[in-house]
Amino acid sequence: MPQMSKGGKYIFGWSVIRENGKIIFPASAVEEYKLQKERYIYIVSGSKQTGGFCVMSEPLLSRSKLNHILKENPNLADRSLKEGELISYKGRKYGWLSLKDNGVRLTPSLMQTLDIKVGDKLLAIRSSDIAFTLGAKGALIQKALEYTGEIAVF
Repeated sequence: MPQMSKGGKYIFGWSVIRENGKIIFPASAVEEYKLQKERYIYIVSGSKQTGGFCVMSEPLLSRSKLNHILKENPNLADRSLKEGELISYKGRKYGWLSLKDNGVRLTPSLMQTLDIKVGDKLLAIRSSDIAFTLGAKGALIQKALEYTGEIAVF
């Protein structure tokens, strides 16, 4: 797993948004965040710096110090919120997506809300012990574009 700078964040690879909105997560991210047996993931809008979105599983989120997100948003927790619909909570947007074959399908409206589009390469970045980020912009993405080593594309 490449590290773009000494002491910096580790990256898992690039995920490309396909014509049908499908995006495949890097296998090493799926393994590290234990997504193999999950049927759903939660997504969180990315930071202003990196954009894109963060990915986390229900088990990791519910056992973390961020479990209040689910407690205070029952329609997110029980997925009665429409798939791909985002709700605002404390400055970020949250939603859920079905996970199939190590990936998800993004609707055009969800991509528009997240300011990403078909053909974009999102950089899968280790963010924390509960989430990885699929970043769309910023310094780390620029470093990855200039990286002379190999970064896997999914």
